[in-house]
Amino acid sequence: MQGIGYWWQTAGPYTPNPPLVGEETADVAIVGAGFTGLSAALHLKEAEPGLRVVVLERAFVGYGASGRNAGFAMTLFGLTLSLTALRFGRQAAAEAHHYMERAVDYVGERIARHGIACDAERTGFLRVATSAAYVRRIQKEIERAHRLGLEGIEWLDEAAVQEQVNSPLYRGAWWEPRCILLNPVKYVRGLKQAAEAAGAVIHEQTPVARIERDAAWFTLRTPQGVLRARKLVLAANAYSHLLPLVRRKQVPAFTYIVLTEPLDPERLAPIGWRNRQGIEDARNLVHYYRLTPDNRLLMGGGDVGVPFGSRMDLDENPRIFHELEAYIPRVFPSLRGARIDHRWGGPVSVTVDMAPALGYLGDRRAVYALGCIGHGVALTTMNGQIVRDLILERRTELTDLFFVNRRVLLWPPEPIRFAVGHLIRGYMRLEDRLLDR
Repeated sequence: MQGIGYWWQTAGPYTPNPPLVGEETADVAIVGAGFTGLSAALHLKEAEPGLRVVVLERAFVGYGASGRNAGFAMTLFGLTLSLTALRFGRQAAAEAHHYMERAVDYVGERIARHGIACDAERTGFLRVATSAAYVRRIQKEIERAHRLGLEGIEWLDEAAVQEQVNSPLYRGAWWEPRCILLNPVKYVRGLKQAAEAAGAVIHEQTPVARIERDAAWFTLRTPQGVLRARKLVLAANAYSHLLPLVRRKQVPAFTYIVLTEPLDPERLAPIGWRNRQGIEDARNLVHYYRLTPDNRLLMGGGDVGVPFGSRMDLDENPRIFHELEAYIPRVFPSLRGARIDHRWGGPVSVTVDMAPALGYLGDRRAVYALGCIGHGVALTTMNGQIVRDLILERRTELTDLFFVNRRVLLWPPEPIRFAVGHLIRGYMRLEDRLLDR
């Protein structure tokens, strides 16, 4: 665990639950113990305490994106508001944003309800423009948001954003007060404790080797045991391409983070940043950054890693780590020479149309959720309620949302998938280079 990143070191000692050994049965089996799987388990047990809900995790709770992200609970759905509107229509884009507003608030409610000590801060969010081209891009996004009737989003001009966070790159910013920063490992462990307290059973160190399906049961075969369940939830997100039932609905893309030493007040003083907002820029391959509770700068994003086939071993990329380290003094000159104490990477789940998807697989006995596009902290917590309603076969306002049971565009098989992924990445990198100027 210690090699994955800073969050694991600050979350304290942890002993994974024992693996599944022998045979068990369940009303609902959940594959994946990240935010999605644990939130689904918790909501199912709260709704129907008599259900036997068993979660299987290949490594340990939060091993994937849930334990490696920057800890932003934010309102972004998919890649951008404009892309959502283009793909699904204006009404859907507004619906998505309202859903994500609820999702951010819901993270705060869950933290309070279960007493999850995850260093949560309500800081607000800045999407900063680092060139004239990005000023135009962000202003157009804000204009679109206002035309859709969305509130709480405003433009800060150069002087206003510099007053909040001082950087020679900043030309203006999208400001939104609804954002929570947290320690994702502490949060995912808190969800685990809440799910177990509600009666869910969680087996870690239990990869699912094969899933068999007949008219009555799903049979999940693991290295040391077998789980038979009436219903199934696939909550593996970036690892979903390893599961035949959802193999081509998404691909993993690896994003990377570097973290400085704790920064003394003299180094931070020229920056200001007294309100500690979460920050992203407006690039396609965004940079995202924040301060940790001990005043380290977390800098992530930039270029991404695209794996081939079933490879999932791209957690380290020295080139991208170096690019992130070099970017820090460009944004904040006073941090030049700051020591880098931690470097890590991890996969996020990407659909063809850059939007989340969840719904039934075939009949109403199996449900999947994936496609967080790197913005899943709030999304996946809220999606646990949708998974609950789908599994319990309830039609609710949540199951009627446009992205539930939507038609998902499939990624092509390898090696075409790998080539397409690199073409998309290449286009995004080229456009970023042009707009950065």
